Amino acid sequence: MKLAKHHVGTVTAVLNAINAYAEWAPVTDLAKYGLIHGCGSLLSYSDFRLLACEFFKIVCQRKRPADVAVCEYDAAMSNIFQVLMNISQEFLTKSRMQPMAIDESEYEFGVCICETVVALGSSNMQCILVDGARTSHFLQQMLEYYQHYRIALHFQSLLFWLVALREPSKAKSVARVSGDTSPAGNLGSVGVSSTEKEKKGVSLFITDEIYSTLLDVSFKRMLKKSANSSSSLLELWNEELEGKSDFSNYRTKLLDLIRVIASQRPVIAAANIVQRINVVSGDANQTTKSPQDLDAMVGAQLGLETVVSAIFDGSGDYAKTDHEAKFQIHRTFEGLLQQLLSLKWTEPSLIVIHGHYLDSLGLYLRHYPDVVASVVNKLFELLTSLPITIQGPSNNSRQARLQICSSFIRISRAADKALLPHMKNIADTMAYLQGEGRLLRAEHDHLCEAFLIMASSSGIQQQQEVLAWLLEPLNKTWTQVEWQTAYLSDPSGLTDMFADTQFMWSIYHTVTFFEKALKRSGTKRSTTAPQAAITTTTATGYLHPMSSHLSWILPPLLRLLRCIHALWAEPFAQSLTGEIKAAKSMTISEQASLLGETSKPTKGQVAPADGLLDVQREGESKENNIRNWLRGVRDSGYNLIGLAATLGEAFFRCIDGSSVILALMENVQVMEFRHLRQLMHLAVVPLVKYCPAELWQIWTANLLQPIFVHCQQALDYSWSSLLREGRAKVPDSFGNLSGSELKVEVMEEKLLRDLTREVCSVLWVLALPGLNSGLPSLEQLGPVNRIDSSLKSLESFASSSLTGFLMLNVGTALPALRITVEVFSWTDSEAVTKVIPFCGALIHLAVATNRAELRQFVGNDLFSSIIQGLSVELNAVVSAELIGLCREIYLYLSDKDPAPKQVLLSLSDMKQEDLLAFDDCLSKTASPKEQKQHMRSLLLLATGNKLKALASQKTTNIITNVTTRNRGTVAHHGPSAEEEDRIGLAGLS
Repeated sequence: MKLAKHHVGTVTAVLNAINAYAEWAPVTDLAKYGLIHGCGSLLSYSDFRLLACEFFKIVCQRKRPADVAVCEYDAAMSNIFQVLMNISQEFLTKSRMQPMAIDESEYEFGVCICETVVALGSSNMQCILVDGARTSHFLQQMLEYYQHYRIALHFQSLLFWLVALREPSKAKSVARVSGDTSPAGNLGSVGVSSTEKEKKGVSLFITDEIYSTLLDVSFKRMLKKSANSSSSLLELWNEELEGKSDFSNYRTKLLDLIRVIASQRPVIAAANIVQRINVVSGDANQTTKSPQDLDAMVGAQLGLETVVSAIFDGSGDYAKTDHEAKFQIHRTFEGLLQQLLSLKWTEPSLIVIHGHYLDSLGLYLRHYPDVVASVVNKLFELLTSLPITIQGPSNNSRQARLQICSSFIRISRAADKALLPHMKNIADTMAYLQGEGRLLRAEHDHLCEAFLIMASSSGIQQQQEVLAWLLEPLNKTWTQVEWQTAYLSDPSGLTDMFADTQFMWSIYHTVTFFEKALKRSGTKRSTTAPQAAITTTTATGYLHPMSSHLSWILPPLLRLLRCIHALWAEPFAQSLTGEIKAAKSMTISEQASLLGETSKPTKGQVAPADGLLDVQREGESKENNIRNWLRGVRDSGYNLIGLAATLGEAFFRCIDGSSVILALMENVQVMEFRHLRQLMHLAVVPLVKYCPAELWQIWTANLLQPIFVHCQQALDYSWSSLLREGRAKVPDSFGNLSGSELKVEVMEEKLLRDLTREVCSVLWVLALPGLNSGLPSLEQLGPVNRIDSSLKSLESFASSSLTGFLMLNVGTALPALRITVEVFSWTDSEAVTKVIPFCGALIHLAVATNRAELRQFVGNDLFSSIIQGLSVELNAVVSAELIGLCREIYLYLSDKDPAPKQVLLSLSDMKQEDLLAFDDCLSKTASPKEQKQHMRSLLLLATGNKLKALASQKTTNIITNVTTRNRGTVAHHGPSAEEEDRIGLAGLS
């Protein structure tokens, strides 16, 4: 080693070479030729230890190959295990005994050792499990790393425990049935075979003490470092940490670990979380808490919610738990609940936390409904203990009141039928508070939403009764002719409404409540089978409880939206006051969202939109009030229409389609991109998706034609500007952002990409299998070279394929097809991903029908555009799908139309003999996979390896010692004026 220190450069070079071989050389050979022993001996020397440790990290990440002798491989890994355990124990001992003596370089080495040990346990645990003492030693070290005061070491250990504990979680029901009796016990005296240990995994060796320690550390680390943090040895999460995920992702991992432990050891988890809550809550009689204490209490609440969810998750496992375990869990949470019910906190921040603690026990209340009445009474007590502050410099009490009302919503959702016996008491209390003037409109709407959730668990009839009770007073005011005549007869009436602040906000709350009523009522929809929703929405015999109310809800809403849209239309827009003009610009929250500066609210936190005020706040400008109102009513109105559309026939038959289309599309050409995106996402997509086929002409064609025409022109202009000038030009108003030119450019590009993706989402919906049931697959269409006489007319698909129907409506089809071909030249792989199914449907139609114009478009325009899309490196993620489309076009259309072959022959490096050889290869295989490989190879050859999406994919899929990636630039070839006019379906017009 003295000699090695004299030749640092040489040893370093050798270690670099060894690490390169470690990625692929057989592990048994690494041991055979002494490399494991050699690198192990270098771990004690500061000059070489990081590179030596890197060697072990690489080897430990590899898994045991199927074609190697198990004994030899495990022996090599056992050797590595001993080396790592020794050096790891040295570091942990010094860290525990002399923490201040560890400098940064030694700490960096410790992190590398920890990462290596984690890799060993994650990939080669089977080599450790064969020996009980070895496994216990390893788990003890991993526990020490988890407890370590340095966050990086703790974080690496967290990754191991997540992997290790998730394996036995598959058998959590067994653990629940038998309670928390540890399976580890005295493993030395239990004759557990090696095979059984490997089969059952780490769970055999994890004691209750280990589970408790993991929980204790997890609860303490739910916080991140802030100005409120006290100085202590424990290093909390710091935003400056590099190479790690952000705090929300880290905390999610902590909660995942807590959830896994709680599912396996419910009694231990319940006891630990209650103990943690008692610690962070401190003196119950203390009326104020420090910011640090509040942070700790919020962290404990998240832990409580996770533990309760894991134990009472509704899967039925809790019912199988043995009586003794159930008794302990019940007693633990009952004790906590009694503590919470006796608290007398009065500070708004403490009351919010108090409410969240109560709603975290919602699933517990489902199983133990006897205490529901006490919880309901306590929530109302918390609500009424806070003063109503309509105007004032602070709205802490107001936000706290909304949070308590939101707690009602979360408990209603979690407790399910446990709240049904208490609905009358809740309704009476609501009526009393409202009569006393002690319940604001937003709070009333939150409680009504909770009421709707309660009713949803008791059947349709109960929902209808509740809706009739809740909507009757709204019906009387919403349908009045007087306010509609005064404010909705023309756009100027809307500006008059802005002067009546109280009425303006009452309209907002009415619209949002209609939205909530639609969202919360009806049968629960399955999220696993979206296609089924298209056909089952109009199932015979089922009438949605909101169906009978749509006829009076929608007409005033449509008039309201039409007036809002007109605020952007000329010449009326020029006549607006400066205040209203300024109010049409983006809200601060919208700008923050576009810039990625919006922090995700904590689960259960009321979103800003939920806290919109009934009246103007003191200090809040009228401009901001109008801006927030416009955004809230527009978004809720769009969403209300979209939710109504999911009712199917009940919606589409109850209202005149022309009135909906007029309200939504009359001023679509003056909409800002953010408004267009919301319109399509919330309203247009559901309207298209759920429209009955016999109404496609009335609804879908008239709805899509104006939006496709406008979006094609707007997107083409903005993308051309972005790709040629480096800046997207969008119509959106950002308000006064002087000196923030870069931020404006970022927001403009984000708006452009968001709208592009939403337009492509509409095309994606058009190609949904449920809306194209009559469109046969290519395999069903028979042999590739069948004669045209067997083909059908495009008209024959008009009632069974929405894509086919669209192609018959030229005014709608042409802009949609232009968008389809143009999207491949835009540098947005997400948009390309969304448009691929629509391209597939077009190909199927071209193959199945005798429409020559459609065949020409697919074989020429679409084929060329897809190949152009493969020149964009970002499209590497969907290159396989794009190659599949190319294969289908060429394979099924080249014998019927010369266009596909002409497109390939026009490529820069394509030769006739190459195309003949390609045809020969295709004729020799019927395997789609092999045909795609041939197409990929041909395209690379024909373009001189310049298709970046394929070249990028090629280098990641092919394993070689030396790889070369062609980095030559490819000029952007946008569609020329002539190419834009060569849309195949142009002949239809």
